[in-house]
Amino acid sequence: MKKIKIILVACFCMVFGSCTDVFEELNTPSNLLVTNKLDIGNVGQVFATTQYNAMHMSGYEISQNLFADLFSQYFTLLRANFYSDRYVDVASWSNSNFTGFYTSVAKDLSFVEKYTAEKNFTLQNAVIKVWKVQAFHRLTDYYGPIPYLEVGNGATSVPYDPQEVIYRDFFKTLDEAVAVLKENKGASVFSRDDLVFSGDVNKWLTFANSLRLRLALRVKYADPALAKTEAEKAVADGVMLTAAENANVFTNALSINNLGPIANYDNWRMSATMESVMVGFNDPRLDSYWNPVVTDNRNDGSKFHGIRNGLPITLIDNPVQVATNSKIDTKWWRLEDGGTNPPYQVMRAEEVYFLRAEGAVEGWNMGGTAKELYDKGIEVSISSRTSATAVDIANYLKSANTPKPLKDQWNTPAVSDIPVAFLGAGPKEKQLEQIGTQKWIGLFPDGWEAWAEMRRTGYPKLLPRIQSENPDVPADKMIRRLLFVDGEYANNKQAVTAALTLPELAAKGGNKNSTRLWWDAK
Repeated sequence: MKKIKIILVACFCMVFGSCTDVFEELNTPSNLLVTNKLDIGNVGQVFATTQYNAMHMSGYEISQNLFADLFSQYFTLLRANFYSDRYVDVASWSNSNFTGFYTSVAKDLSFVEKYTAEKNFTLQNAVIKVWKVQAFHRLTDYYGPIPYLEVGNGATSVPYDPQEVIYRDFFKTLDEAVAVLKENKGASVFSRDDLVFSGDVNKWLTFANSLRLRLALRVKYADPALAKTEAEKAVADGVMLTAAENANVFTNALSINNLGPIANYDNWRMSATMESVMVGFNDPRLDSYWNPVVTDNRNDGSKFHGIRNGLPITLIDNPVQVATNSKIDTKWWRLEDGGTNPPYQVMRAEEVYFLRAEGAVEGWNMGGTAKELYDKGIEVSISSRTSATAVDIANYLKSANTPKPLKDQWNTPAVSDIPVAFLGAGPKEKQLEQIGTQKWIGLFPDGWEAWAEMRRTGYPKLLPRIQSENPDVPADKMIRRLLFVDGEYANNKQAVTAALTLPELAAKGGNKNSTRLWWDAK
């Protein structure tokens, strides 16, 4: 990845309107920002661009849907010419994802962070720092070591940093940002351009603390002491409590949620793991996540069916599979297909409750017991996604329902025997499984975060794939990371070659799909 000096800005004109007043006459290259005409309003436009682009990189389908959404077993792939559900790390997709991040999101974030620091726009700089952590943690959770600390250094080669170094800097960066946000409670920042909170500093502070909590639990098995310290700090400073505080990237007719254009395709359907869990639990969110099947060939009392991951080519591109397995609910479709074009989901309050519940299981000060926080996470999730009554939710919380076996051609067993009702007496690992499984349901359809948490915790338990075409990852195992991309060997060879020798990678197996990331240490 050849790094251009960070004087470039990709004005997202289709989304944010004309940017022509930012640029000089036509004889000035259109990708060079004229700094003497830049003001904080223009910087706000660029920041909004990073918010939107960070959620889909170079393309939602190839960055998330065909990787993390399948690896987390939210969906099952039904197209023969797509291979990633059989654990093939498709190099061209991954390369586009990685390169797209650095040529747009990382580049623009580096620019606005430096510009606001130089101009003493401290509040704007703090918000940018929070979003920087959000954007980069997604990427390092895919690959492990990535270029981070020296992005924007103006050099033609940018070194890779170990993930441990990156995560420790995340906490430092959040410290800097939170200190400024605390001093500016009640203020507004980037209000015209902020696609997440419309400039509400109080919500940015709450999100920063909640993001700290997510990252604290992420490192729990790699550095328990750090995890406890950062988690307790996050909760003490104030994290998300209600759905009104959820972090989402707003969308409109021009800046769409890119799940929409592929949601009505016949490329994928509900996974068998999803059916086993949600149908087995008789989960109230089931019909808000999924549409009923067109053709019911199971006669099992449910109209919501899923299919095993890793299908061989002989079972794909089959209209029967399309008709007899559930498609994602219509709300996620694009407007012209009858959907709602929902915002991109960044972080939701139910995730925060489940993270706190896990911390409480570990004996940390999370502001409640594990059961209280677990129950509240489920309540917030169901109430914000469905029309379920308080009685419905209460009944679900005390339910003894467990995941179910499937009446499919493989006689697929239930993924687990855990009930919905929290096992207050333990054992601890069963409690963690309950929390992880409910968090997986609550994160839907954010497969990016779900895959990370499943690697970290091992939950929910997954059904083995029918087939793997990756000799490094058997069908009954989980893929742990994506490989370094081909473009880096062409354009950033010295740095990526050096990254291959980083101890946290080399000591665990090297640049393989089976190699665990630093935080993947359970």
